[in-house]
Amino acid sequence: MRWFVRGDLDGFFGLALDNLIQLLLIDALCRGFLGFPAELVHSRILPGAAMSLLIGNVYYARQAALQAVRTGQRDLCALPYGINTVALFAFVFLVMAPAKFAAEAAGSTDPSTVAWHAGLLACLGSGLIEFCGSFVAPHLRKISPRAALLSTLAGIAMGFIAMGFLFRTYANPVVGLTTLGVVVLTYFGRVRFKGKIPGGLVAVLLGITLSWTMGLAPTSATPTSSIGLHLPIPAISELFTLFSDPTMLLTYGAVVLPMGMFSVIGSLQNLESAQAAGDHYPTAPSLAVNGLGTMVAASFGSCFPTTLYIGHPGWKAMGARSGYSLLSGIFIALVVFSGSLGHIAWAVPIDAGMAIVLWIGLVMGAQAFEATPRKHAPAVVMGLLPGLAAWGAMLAKQGVRVGASGPGSNQGEPWGPWVVDRFLPDTWIHGAFALEQGFIFTSMILAATTVEVIDSRFRRAGLWMLAGAAFSAMGLIHSYEFTFADTRLALHSAWPWTVGYGLVALLLFIAPWVTEANDDGHEPTARNKNGSDRSRR
Repeated sequence: MRWFVRGDLDGFFGLALDNLIQLLLIDALCRGFLGFPAELVHSRILPGAAMSLLIGNVYYARQAALQAVRTGQRDLCALPYGINTVALFAFVFLVMAPAKFAAEAAGSTDPSTVAWHAGLLACLGSGLIEFCGSFVAPHLRKISPRAALLSTLAGIAMGFIAMGFLFRTYANPVVGLTTLGVVVLTYFGRVRFKGKIPGGLVAVLLGITLSWTMGLAPTSATPTSSIGLHLPIPAISELFTLFSDPTMLLTYGAVVLPMGMFSVIGSLQNLESAQAAGDHYPTAPSLAVNGLGTMVAASFGSCFPTTLYIGHPGWKAMGARSGYSLLSGIFIALVVFSGSLGHIAWAVPIDAGMAIVLWIGLVMGAQAFEATPRKHAPAVVMGLLPGLAAWGAMLAKQGVRVGASGPGSNQGEPWGPWVVDRFLPDTWIHGAFALEQGFIFTSMILAATTVEVIDSRFRRAGLWMLAGAAFSAMGLIHSYEFTFADTRLALHSAWPWTVGYGLVALLLFIAPWVTEANDDGHEPTARNKNGSDRSRR
């Protein structure tokens, strides 16, 4: 098994760029929004994140190589691995920002350290949940229809990845459309440039050239970081100190618990996506290492969980195998440990490589339809909607944050019901905020229910609706509350949705007795003597 093939170069550009974007986002939010000192970000947080990326990517590259040797499957592609984007925003706005504001209000002399410690504890807690969840995930995978698993990923890919970068493509069309054209030509057209030059390399080099020509680069007058050795420093002593005060973990449990659970479900869906693309990996160890990677991040000072990345089919279609993962982990570590992250961001704008990431989002959306039975297409569409709704809610809230800083607005006022009032009545933003909370679970429940209804298994469909009722009653979906500048899962019972799901479950349970065959010959199910569903065909 060769550790590096030509397709790994294209895969490396995509995965390394994606992780670079996350690291730059961490840098911007921590130093800009949270006001952390540059020394804390560049010497503790970023090296800790790079350490977890290095260990995780090395493991998944080795896993793919060994699996290829055992099975003889030469086109096996390693599982992509990186920083959890959803948790990144959640921990900044729902953990560290409130911790800092509370510390400032209490008169703390170092509110940044308090916020950093809160992030460390939340990250470690999320990793523990991910690790423990890896042992029950195989059972969940067995009972979940493929459409339910893949459509959830497709919704995230189409909203948070494809649409986001499509906006940026059309904001800078000379760079965006040109590089997108190269990617579409080489990847969808299954051709390559003469001289066997990878399409991803051509797209990135062309993007850099056009970005400098059009004035999109450099992004600042000088790089944002200085060259120097920034090796990861263990944060074990800080974590031991924090465990002596468990009130902080209890305070942010409403964020840590769902984020850990969402990571387990998301990683499980990515494993199903890889299998649908032809690459089978064992569930428990793949998810366990994911949780361990998050705990490594916290142990070396990072506040941001890692996860199995979305987009495996895209990297596999590029021809990537195991080398792209190994190279990406080493590259990210070298960039962060040497302090050159800011210099690369200064010279290579995101626009230069965003077409590759956009293509990943397109492939993920397509896979949800291609890898499921044709008759389950409505279920796939149903599963797409919550992810798209969550993305729309995020955009809406960003608009409120910007508007709230204008003259005559609610500048400085903590968020509350007035946020809902800023939208027109027909926007139904309250429903969007409710749908955003736990949308991964909601997507699975809606898609799985639709699959079972399509297959005339009404009893099983009713059980999925009962799961929705239970999750709503426990506050794991739909319940939300306002924080200083965002919404978060409240972990209190969302009774209206509990009742709604319960009524649908009742309808599905009695469906065999209150429905009859329609005109096209489709017949409902009936119960046999042991209570299971059967077709009356």
